[in-house]
Amino acid sequence: MINFRNSIIVILLILGSFQINAKIKLPALFSDNMMLQQKSNAPIWGWAEKNENLSIKTSWDSKIYKAKADNQGKWKLELQTPVAGGPFIIEVSQGKETIVVKNVLIGEVWLCSGQSNMEMPLKGFSGQPVKNGNEIIVRSTNTNIRLITIPRATVLEPLDDFEGKWETASPKSTANFSATAWYFGSLLQQVLNVPVGLIHVSYGGSSMEAWMNQEMLKDFESAKIPTKIEDLAKDPNRVATTLFNGMLSPVIGYGIKGCIWYQGESNYERASEYKALIKKMVSSWRTLWKQGDFPFYYAQIAPFNYAQFHPKDNLEKYNSAYLREAQLKASKEIPNAAMAVLMDIGEENNIHPIDKEKGGSRLGYLALAKTYGVEGFEFESPKYKALEIKDNSATVSFDDAPNGITAFGNEVTGFEIAGEDKVFYPAKAEVRRKSVVLTSDKVTKPVAVRYLFKDYTKAELFSTGALPVSSFRTDEW
Repeated sequence: MINFRNSIIVILLILGSFQINAKIKLPALFSDNMMLQQKSNAPIWGWAEKNENLSIKTSWDSKIYKAKADNQGKWKLELQTPVAGGPFIIEVSQGKETIVVKNVLIGEVWLCSGQSNMEMPLKGFSGQPVKNGNEIIVRSTNTNIRLITIPRATVLEPLDDFEGKWETASPKSTANFSATAWYFGSLLQQVLNVPVGLIHVSYGGSSMEAWMNQEMLKDFESAKIPTKIEDLAKDPNRVATTLFNGMLSPVIGYGIKGCIWYQGESNYERASEYKALIKKMVSSWRTLWKQGDFPFYYAQIAPFNYAQFHPKDNLEKYNSAYLREAQLKASKEIPNAAMAVLMDIGEENNIHPIDKEKGGSRLGYLALAKTYGVEGFEFESPKYKALEIKDNSATVSFDDAPNGITAFGNEVTGFEIAGEDKVFYPAKAEVRRKSVVLTSDKVTKPVAVRYLFKDYTKAELFSTGALPVSSFRTDEW
């Protein structure tokens, strides 16, 4: 009878000997079907014998690069990439050993990160579908879209690699790939008509602090840095530094055009810190990538009944409108960043909205307009501009509404106004081209306005391009 346990040990020993004898090793990021950022100095790195010389040849220009491994066996260099095209090959050689990376495309590469609403695949979660997901999956074959997902990992120290590989878009690969990222990337590929690569790095339920390292969090007293494995026993995806170490670290420095981000649901209870956290995270990621202020576009969390998580202590600070407000404010303070508003897709009892197309497409609108200079369409939601008080009325005006605002013929009931007593009452709203005039029989002298400043609510005001206005308030009460 075969001893399966011993057989497995033998196989592992054989595989281990191959690894030990191999002179060259490339990270999973540099595998067949990979995508490199066009017209850039794209980093490539790996491992070889200590202090040994390597040569790297690229088929798009037949250029040979030279590198030398350090005393730890690590090496790194930059490849000069042409305009979008392919497929190409990259040959990495040391002595008589050569690794050939095949079917390489040059195009636009984006990092896609966050928590469950970024992680949610086109096929949906168990019992939670994505709208039109199956139809999109069936039609998803596209040799000009390349996908790679970094597997979940929560660890104490930074990793330098992961188990995974680049895949060409097809029903088999897209079914399990981020729906938000897919809608974003496929829109870019269609409009720009160049290859697009998507690096998916997300973990459901994760806090922002988990995507930051100790240095980034040094000024945040609430962030508890884990020091032992026991610190990861409960909700490791919400423990500071764990996902930075386990999932982001292996991809830091890979040549990208920019990043899209969909996170915030796990920080709603600490909205007062969110603006400072995301500003620090973005600036720190950019420093680590050494690509300057690359584009950073993110989704505002959709309305949801978060109160159900606090049946005994539903404090005002738990109102997720405060987190949406923090995201809105941050979008005005982070260089080369913008936010996609999702007030119209929220579901009262489902934190994972079924409509992932709006989020992915709106992130795509931002990239197409702001990064690639495509013109002729609306890409940003109207934003609160100013408040004018006259007698018993309050007039709210908006920016970023080139063709005006609209309620599409529906009554607008989501505004509230308050007087000096700071008590808010529902307001009657008269929608004009780029403003809304508000009155209430109970407020004779308005001083403040709020719009949809609630946990769960539904969008009422839009641009004529159907981009919803974010919830907002004019007070700081």
